[in-house]
Amino acid sequence: MVPTEPLVDALAQSAFVVMGALTRIAAENDLSLTQLRVLGILRDRTLRMSELADFLGLEKSTLSGLVDRAVRRGLLERRKSPVDSRAVDVSMTAAGLQLAEVLQADLQRALAPLTDQLGADERRSLAGLLGRILR
Repeated sequence: MVPTEPLVDALAQSAFVVMGALTRIAAENDLSLTQLRVLGILRDRTLRMSELADFLGLEKSTLSGLVDRAVRRGLLERRKSPVDSRAVDVSMTAAGLQLAEVLQADLQRALAPLTDQLGADERRSLAGLLGRILR
């Protein structure tokens, strides 16, 4: 049996807690977890549909249906790419951005019992370390 690496175990446990919070928040807002991920990804950028599919690890046909539902809800919009007329860009609408802000606030509240245990310096340090390993 492979011995447990404490860092790997801590990261896995953290992921379980965060995924649980995200799943609950998504359900409370009538979103799938994948739709929630799309809103999180697009909140600060516009991507081509193909780039978004790659980012999410989805087939383009699967992503197309997901984006269609978000467009019908007024959360996303599609546009022809100004750079490549064959490509389609997808971005957030004002309503999508507003919902993304609500979702972010919900996540902060959900994780506050954990993050509030850390001082300001510890939070900055942890955020920096996680940012470094996720690049």
